[in-house]
Amino acid sequence: MSGNSPTLFAHYLARWNLAPDGEPIVTPTSRLLPVRAGAVAAMLKIARIDEERVGNRLMAWWNGEGAAAVLAHDDDAILMERAAGGTSLAHVFPERGDDAASRTICAVLVKLHAARGRPPAPLPSLADWFAPLARTAQAQGGLFRVAAATAADLLTEPRDLVVLHGDMHHGNVLDFGGRGWLAIDPKGLIGERGFDYANIFCNPDHATATQPGRLARQASVVAEAEPLDRSRLLAWILAWAGLSAAFSLDDGHSPEPALRIAELAASEFRR
Repeated sequence: MSGNSPTLFAHYLARWNLAPDGEPIVTPTSRLLPVRAGAVAAMLKIARIDEERVGNRLMAWWNGEGAAAVLAHDDDAILMERAAGGTSLAHVFPERGDDAASRTICAVLVKLHAARGRPPAPLPSLADWFAPLARTAQAQGGLFRVAAATAADLLTEPRDLVVLHGDMHHGNVLDFGGRGWLAIDPKGLIGERGFDYANIFCNPDHATATQPGRLARQASVVAEAEPLDRSRLLAWILAWAGLSAAFSLDDGHSPEPALRIAELAASEFRR
């Protein structure tokens, strides 16, 4: 569906009998509007790109287990329950502490990774997702090449294949009151479950992520909470940080913050 934001919102407000309950939020990938569906506080999200449409389908498929519940959906839009105050783990990180935040994300991912029926199709594979890293490694060499080689090894013999969130970090886990902490904004991928934990180590901000000893400690916290093979988790962190750096480079941003995480993961992996 094409058109400007007011027209699109008006279409869904009428179709799903919604009342606006806040100011619209327009991003490069989606349009969002806080609404009320009767007495229920909800968020209307309209996809602008196919990646967001995939994520919307995945949110509906999770059926409120580990993720915000979807109240209505079609090919372009979802109506989902709204977190009271929009509080994320990133907002409350200082009070909750690093270990507790990591364990909270792990608990959410356990629910998202649980066995269900046939997943919504099509979902891209991790091999597809990592293609930009391989291209960047050829052009840039260095740590990009190390990360790409690590990714290739992981992807050659994947373990524990599940439907992945694909962008799990502190800002994408919100407080839904009595329903607990739940995920939003998935990318939607198929691949090894260990991948979904890697982005924890690049967040909630660069200063925290690069504190001396932080990556090593949180690798142990996460590996014990799941459980996961710690060495393989470190390999996924290295691979993901390299891919994140490649994405930054493609977008015209500095790859250095992500490469610093890759460097830390590589150093810990070699111990």
